[in-house]
Amino acid sequence: MATTITSKGQVTIPKRVREALRLAPGDRVDFAVDSTGQVVLQKAAPRSTAKRDRFESARGKAQVKWRTDELMALLRGDQ
Repeated sequence: MATTITSKGQVTIPKRVREALRLAPGDRVDFAVDSTGQVVLQKAAPRSTAKRDRFESARGKAQVKWRTDELMALLRGDQ
């Protein structure tokens, strides 16, 4: 099964391979090269296992409700 690399370095995964790996549009794949130089293509883990945003748990937790003019005065050191 041969395919052509585009000028952007992209290839089309043949239908038989997509079906064998149960790949669907939007799925992620991992490429690796084994010790014999063969390329291995695997279906990647879903994005939900990706690193979580470090600020996500803090969003919406602030108790102080600043008005813009009050905050600007505080930041500028206005008395």
